[in-house]
Amino acid sequence: MKPKNYFILFLFVLPALTGFAQETDQYPANYASAPRFKALLYYTTRAEKAHVDFAEQTVRFFQRLSWGEGYILDTCSDFSSYTFEKLKEYDILIMPNAMPSRTGERKAFEQYMENGGGWLGFHASAYNDKSTNWSWLVSFLGGGVFYCNNWPPQPVLVQLDNNTHATTKNLPAEFVVPASEWYQWNPSPRKNSDVEVLLSISPRNYPLGIKDVVSSGDWPIVWTNKKYRMIYLNMGHGDEEYTDAAQNLLFINAFRWVLTQSPKGDPFKK
Repeated sequence: MKPKNYFILFLFVLPALTGFAQETDQYPANYASAPRFKALLYYTTRAEKAHVDFAEQTVRFFQRLSWGEGYILDTCSDFSSYTFEKLKEYDILIMPNAMPSRTGERKAFEQYMENGGGWLGFHASAYNDKSTNWSWLVSFLGGGVFYCNNWPPQPVLVQLDNNTHATTKNLPAEFVVPASEWYQWNPSPRKNSDVEVLLSISPRNYPLGIKDVVSSGDWPIVWTNKKYRMIYLNMGHGDEEYTDAAQNLLFINAFRWVLTQSPKGDPFKK
């Protein structure tokens, strides 16, 4: 190659090399020198088998996420010993299939959430009807109570309501999630100005069900009440929930987002 041609090639390569050097000036990884936060996973074994199966798989899922001491994960099936003072040790509470049921437990949870606590709830953890007798929970969830459901559990096509939220921004606009029993709420959480709906069941699924058939209605399944540091996900019935990569990513995103909103600061930037 002639010297002139070498010079021309150099002029093209130099900017690329310079740009690469600039891009790699700052190390891209942030390794933790100690556990970043503490999480408490509360579940019940006194529930229908499908809800217990999901809870047990949820324990294993979040245990795997804690490998390498990235965070401390405690689990319990008895909430009675967790006072507000004890709950303050935790940056997030994960509830796959139950909410506190006794008066003292409920008060401790309310106080925890009203003072900046974090919550990631699934499926039956938000179930409430006329027998629940917990008005705070109804408000916390956005004002809706259980209205109806499909049966048997089945996969559905879901659609993003918000493609910019950290929980959903890297998910497809539409995708199919594994089989579950889906709860519809009345009134729809979407009607509450404090609620931000992130994911809904597509109306293209209607009619939904074989035994119990739902034919219409607004059907949010993932949302946050902006008055609290929380996300609710309606998935959680049976042993298929952790078989889909997109849904697993949704769960991880929601977990991370609740933690990033901590009044203590974003633990992932430490």
